[in-house]
Amino acid sequence: MVVSLPKHWTQLNELKQGDVVSIAINRDRSLVVFPGAKKEREMNTITLHVEPDEKDIFVIRSIIACYLNGYSIIRLVSKKFFTVAQQKAIRGIVQMLYMRIMEADTKEMQIATLIDESKASIQTGINRMYKISSSMCRDACTALKNQDAALAKSVFTLDDEVDHFSFFLLRLLRRAAVDSALANQLDLEPIDCLDYQTLVHRIEQVADQAANIAKHLIMLEGRQKKVSVPLLEKMYAAGCDALASYDKAVNALLSNDVKCSDEIIESQAKIEKLDQDIAALAFSKEKSTEVICACCSLRDSIRRIAEFAADIAEITINRSYRPSF
Repeated sequence: MVVSLPKHWTQLNELKQGDVVSIAINRDRSLVVFPGAKKEREMNTITLHVEPDEKDIFVIRSIIACYLNGYSIIRLVSKKFFTVAQQKAIRGIVQMLYMRIMEADTKEMQIATLIDESKASIQTGINRMYKISSSMCRDACTALKNQDAALAKSVFTLDDEVDHFSFFLLRLLRRAAVDSALANQLDLEPIDCLDYQTLVHRIEQVADQAANIAKHLIMLEGRQKKVSVPLLEKMYAAGCDALASYDKAVNALLSNDVKCSDEIIESQAKIEKLDQDIAALAFSKEKSTEVICACCSLRDSIRRIAEFAADIAEITINRSYRPSF
């Protein structure tokens, strides 16, 4: 069979008889024609100009934005020289994003990502990210029950690992949303990019709340404050319920279990009731203002974990009605 090429397109690409073109198949089974042999994906490069008085947090945000938008090489240039704070910030975020500093001096740095994204797996990355966040929640609940500051410190340090996965997966999903070839390699439909982006955000937020629980336990230990046993038991029960909802929600999404997802959303009323009981108990039984404030933050984190679980459950329900392409 023969494929006829538009004359204007051949002239635009300066093609003549006998030249090579290549064809790729999209996920919707349509064909894409490339002029010449298909080239290897080029590494996108961008240059960021850093002012001497620029805050290090803005430098970090700029690097993250470039990374999430698919740039593989980021060149940083300073008009004078990088301050100590800027250098420290750059090296810290480079490590967080699994990048490498390829060249560096006082006025210029070049950082690059060396990961072959076409061989990555969104599902595997999400599963690993979820397992870390789930273990953080489980250990945070145990640390809460036993007022164990040492375990809480261990939980807090794991938050960076979840952030590593979050940045990498969001980068892949953003690129796949605009690059059909990468989406094909990652076995993603366009709508998957939207759903998985929300899922990654929710998993990262659950990990943040587990880290917040750990942080307040560490703070209470440092100030030699204790929470009363009845209040601890209530918060522990609510935490276990929230964690159970979270585990069920992610597993339901991965297995497309709509019935379980609906049950998770309905179960929010039970956790809200526990949250109200915790608030009443904290204000009636605790005398220390510091303990009351810490308990308010702890119950807020537990409630948020349950809410994020419900959000994930809604993704599953929404995906069950998506049209087939």
